[in-house]
Amino acid sequence: MTLRPYLRKLLKIPFIILYLAVLSGAWLWFGKGGFARLFHSEAERQATVERVHKLAEENEALLKEVHLLRGDPGYLESVARRELNLIKEKEVLYRFEKSSKTSADESKPSKGTTDLDGKK
Repeated sequence: MTLRPYLRKLLKIPFIILYLAVLSGAWLWFGKGGFARLFHSEAERQATVERVHKLAEENEALLKEVHLLRGDPGYLESVARRELNLIKEKEVLYRFEKSSKTSADESKPSKGTTDLDGKK
């Protein structure tokens, strides 16, 4: 009979340790700054890293374009023609309307096109 209270006391220690371990695990998982937040922060970090890589690629492409614009007159001319609709002297600019007409009608220039001298 004297052994039984001793066993109860002895068995309480593992249960207390187990209870504290479960409590600590729950706090680590669900608590502020726990594992759930860690996983969320890692996902945000990964998204930010991908965005940084994308912006670095865009930056590199823009630097190449700046280098071409500063050093290649032919490229500069092609960009000016394309984006600013510039033409050279003695060139005639034809504008074609997009429509659902036949292909023979599409090749005709639209009314009102002129060259640089103002001639039709």
